[in-house]
Amino acid sequence: MSPAGDVRGQRPHLATETPGPYAATSERGRGVSDVAQSFAEARFLTVQEVADLMRVSSMTVYRLIKGGDLPAVRVGRSFRVRDVDVNTYLSSRYTQAG
Repeated sequence: MSPAGDVRGQRPHLATETPGPYAATSERGRGVSDVAQSFAEARFLTVQEVADLMRVSSMTVYRLIKGGDLPAVRVGRSFRVRDVDVNTYLSSRYTQAG
């Protein structure tokens, strides 16, 4: 049993906690709305659509997502990939022949 004044292992009081990354401050609020706006305007592709576009198997796309090479959003049990992220990935992997 710990002494009455000992606070080890206990969460700090809510009033003394520092705000987390999702705290509602004016600066963070603007950043979140900018991100939400960019996602609202983005065209999302399924894993199969990305695989067809890249002419690879869907398993290859899953490996790219899991490895962190291709950003994706989890929607339920499936993934969605922004078309801009696919274009960015492909342009970063472009090599000059010869």
